[in-house]
Amino acid sequence: MSWETVIGLEIHVQLATKSKIFSGAATAYGADANTQACAVDLGLPGVLPVINEEAIRSAVKFGLAIDAQIAPHSVFARKNYFYPDLPKGYQISQFELPIVSGGTVEIQLQDGIKKTINVTRAHLEEDAGKSVHEGFGNLTGIDLNRAGTPLIEIVSEPEMCSAEEAVAYMKKIHTLVRYLEISDGNMQEGSFRCDANVSIRASGETSLGTRAEIKNINSFRFVEQAINHEVERQIDILEEGGKVVQETRLYDPDKNETRSMRSKEEANDYRYFPDPDLLPVELSRDEIDAIRTQLPELPDARRSRFIKELALSEYDSESLTANKEIADYFESALSAAGGEAKLCSNWVMGELSAALNRENKEISESPVSANMLGQLVLRIKDNTISNNIAKQVFEAMWNGEGDADGIIEARGLKQLTDSGEIEKLVDDVISDNPEQVEQFRNSPEEKRGKLIGFFVGQVMKKSRGKANPQQVNQLLSEKLNG
Repeated sequence: MSWETVIGLEIHVQLATKSKIFSGAATAYGADANTQACAVDLGLPGVLPVINEEAIRSAVKFGLAIDAQIAPHSVFARKNYFYPDLPKGYQISQFELPIVSGGTVEIQLQDGIKKTINVTRAHLEEDAGKSVHEGFGNLTGIDLNRAGTPLIEIVSEPEMCSAEEAVAYMKKIHTLVRYLEISDGNMQEGSFRCDANVSIRASGETSLGTRAEIKNINSFRFVEQAINHEVERQIDILEEGGKVVQETRLYDPDKNETRSMRSKEEANDYRYFPDPDLLPVELSRDEIDAIRTQLPELPDARRSRFIKELALSEYDSESLTANKEIADYFESALSAAGGEAKLCSNWVMGELSAALNRENKEISESPVSANMLGQLVLRIKDNTISNNIAKQVFEAMWNGEGDADGIIEARGLKQLTDSGEIEKLVDDVISDNPEQVEQFRNSPEEKRGKLIGFFVGQVMKKSRGKANPQQVNQLLSEKLNG
């Protein structure tokens, strides 16, 4: 029997506010355990929550960015459950009246196929604390620093059919929240994580199968692995005549398996009711429109601009705009270089990206600034140096030896463009290699292109890489063919 996979994602995005969603406690990551949890976060008797206005604005920005409906009237509710890291015994969230409803996200798969994923809702809620298991023996520690940190939970429709689609969707949301600057998206710190609802059904069926929810996955690679494993697990159960149980599962990346955590709760298990301590959120059309004016150029629009205005390929444009910081860096370098979009793109995605990956650095940590890279591209563009020499200059810049002009001058790397000097080098190489010249001239036309590379290499060697490659090729072609 053939099977279809059905996936829906619930993505939890920590908002980049300085204080928590209902209190003035700080949200900075890495503080000592339980030093950033105030009386409101702990749910002590008599305290009252107060909504963080910046969290509201962040949620509205996201909704506008995906062309969703922004509710003029939304309500906070209490989601009741008991867990050690939830000090109040309930989580303040939104249920029947979320702030964002609907919206769409377009994804592109590796084969170029595009697909639109519908978003059901995005609602505001507070994060829970964190259970800590390491260093406590058989006990569990509770760190409540994270309790009350503002989140938006983005719930998709169950419309994804593979792990590849789920990862593409998750990456698109990750890019979007970083462009909007409403979250740093740091997955290692838990700022961006998801629950994956996975089910399978026989091919051609229209009703959904029984789903399992895989909780708190915090990397794109783990999302792909967890979904693929869960799909195989459910297929094995059904093909052996069993039934899939609706439950919550955890993914263990070390063993590459999911394991049961608890039976899956339904909405009525949480006994939602409106929070009596919080007023409804009322947003006027003018307030929503004012937030709309604050939206930056979004990744899809930026990609389209790179294609139309800079004549970059769809692949280059997609790669450059997937990360806002890289896109900003590219545009700054392009400005410093006075144009040459393709050349700048090649250097950003080539030498620069390779160096960043090699040393595990973010673009913000690059020792080569955008202006420095643009200056280097400008020196290639005006034939001061060749592309190969530029790689030496880039390495020197990366190692802190200064800017491109200074390094070129100090090392004497200016490209040799004097036609007389280059012609002398070409003549010397032809004179020194009579056998190769004879072989070239006795070869058919279609093979001469490859054979000429030997002579180019010899000329470049004699010039210590300084001769202009285009001039060298032209002169060699004229003299050898003549």
